Amino acid sequence: MILRGRFTRRRKALLVLVLIVLAWLGYAWYAGIAITQGIEQKDMDWNGDGTVTRDEILQSFYAVGVTETQEGNRHCRTFVWRRSGEQIRVDCRTVFGEAKPE
Repeated sequence: MILRGRFTRRRKALLVLVLIVLAWLGYAWYAGIAITQGIEQKDMDWNGDGTVTRDEILQSFYAVGVTETQEGNRHCRTFVWRRSGEQIRVDCRTVFGEAKPE
């Protein structure tokens, strides 16, 4: 005889919550929201005052978008306000490939 536990209301609620979070993460990744793009907390200074506040961290979950571009060895990330499209800043770095053996 196989005993099966009931799928209680609490378990159903937890399942729904997990599915909602996963759906939001999928959307956030697709939409290019900053929190899903590997942005470090120190880089979330959206107003440029030198300090990262709790509000700026929360904005990275919904208000700031990131687009990545690459021109040769130059890799750039452009941060924009999602609502207005206004550019916040652009961070660029140069990436060198592996040395080719001679």
